[in-house]
Amino acid sequence: MSTTQRGPQPGRAQFMRAVRRYLINGLLIWVPVLVTVLVVRFILQLMDQTLLVLPHAIRPDTLLGLHIPGFGAVLGLLIVLLTGLLVTNFIGQALVSIGEDLLERIPFVRALYSGVKSFSETVLSNSGNSFKKVLLIEYPRAGAWTIGFQTTDHLPEINARLGEPHVCVFIPTTPNPTSGFIVFVPRTSCIELDMHVDAAMKMIVTLGVVGPSAAASPAIAPPRAQP
Repeated sequence: MSTTQRGPQPGRAQFMRAVRRYLINGLLIWVPVLVTVLVVRFILQLMDQTLLVLPHAIRPDTLLGLHIPGFGAVLGLLIVLLTGLLVTNFIGQALVSIGEDLLERIPFVRALYSGVKSFSETVLSNSGNSFKKVLLIEYPRAGAWTIGFQTTDHLPEINARLGEPHVCVFIPTTPNPTSGFIVFVPRTSCIELDMHVDAAMKMIVTLGVVGPSAAASPAIAPPRAQP
């Protein structure tokens, strides 16, 4: 007797493809939701630690008899607002100056505090140009391009040493943009993109999967002539 081998049935193959498609679609919905919930939960739990500065008798958990996440974030926001209101007058500025003078007397704390303060003033200030421009630079070799953020173009000594204007570019690592390195690039070698900083950061975090929308992208320029 001869036996005939039959291949996979078409109905079963279609069923497996449909299950795989539905599974991927479900993951595309739930993975961002779960990650967002976990991150928000972690931030709320971290902010709730600020409630420890309150006396036990007036903490929300004691007054209400149950724990409601988010009261720490509200308290932290109020502390930040009151601090900003305080430092806008003469008395508050004097208190801040006294506190900074005390910190300047501690060797290790002095370097740490001054560095963090300078970084915060540069990034959070609306008057500067740090992290306001998305640049495309040729790195790490000719023909390979990397997205970076301009941190400063005020480099008098470096410009004098190299003989032409340079800009400092921060190149973040992916998918963790909080780490990275800086390079000094000639201004003429940088291509300033119309891409918004948020879109560039999203592109870095998602490993390039999520890029700027096609409507916001300019027309493709012709290739540069090789020297």
